[in-house]
Amino acid sequence: MTDRDDLASHYATGHLLDRIKQGCAALGLAPPMEPDVFAPVDEFHIGGRAATVPFIDALQVTKDSRVLDLGCGLGGPARYVAAQTGAHVTGIDLTEEFIDTAKALTEWTGLTERVHLLMGSVMGLPFEDRSMDAAYMIHVGMNIPDKAGLTREVARVLKPGGRFAIYDVMQIGVGDMAYPAPWASEADQSALATPELYEDALTDAGFDLQDRIDRTGFARDFFANLAAAQTRANGSPPLGLHLVMGETTALKLRNMVSHIHTGLIAPIELHARLPTD
Repeated sequence: MTDRDDLASHYATGHLLDRIKQGCAALGLAPPMEPDVFAPVDEFHIGGRAATVPFIDALQVTKDSRVLDLGCGLGGPARYVAAQTGAHVTGIDLTEEFIDTAKALTEWTGLTERVHLLMGSVMGLPFEDRSMDAAYMIHVGMNIPDKAGLTREVARVLKPGGRFAIYDVMQIGVGDMAYPAPWASEADQSALATPELYEDALTDAGFDLQDRIDRTGFARDFFANLAAAQTRANGSPPLGLHLVMGETTALKLRNMVSHIHTGLIAPIELHARLPTD
């Protein structure tokens, strides 16, 4: 993996929880709050909640499921899963500020009994073999060079028949990415890979591939609608991803969107499942 401290410094901007509190105050919101309130800021991936819903639906989670969120960030998808299905979700992330903020948001939304968040590496999961029913990662693999090691570790902790879903930005064209991007300030923090590399890692780890979904069209529409909404509002909303990405938000998004339009990168979903015993 890229250097852990260096990577954490890309994501940690300082005083994130205070900025979210200020955004809530501007909207007249105070705890307790519904999880959906934070979707504009805690769904840190292309499409936000609109992307999360079908992605999670494919995991077929139930209230009895134990679900693992790899690189959970601020915990938005984890809280969505818990609130919608009643499942118990465990999230793990390298960035201390993300975990501290995620814990506060989870408390504000009354989901601490079903959402557990901890700081750590997805490359060395602190869970027993065959202890999870399902796992997912959303815009995480772009920071992990060792896709094979990652998928082996996920396969280890999943029960037979366990599902693993990935929603990452992947490289589908030839060329070099311009930085900064939402997941990396510079090239050596990034580990973009092709869908085929991910698929090879999954099959080598024992997964059966179920589906590959290219979300390019969805992403183009999402960013066009986002730009139009900001123009109508004459600026950023009180709660939004600019609170997470900081002063370089516009440049990070511009670089990413430009490469999506030129066909260098694309948001791709992969769905896989371990065989049953």
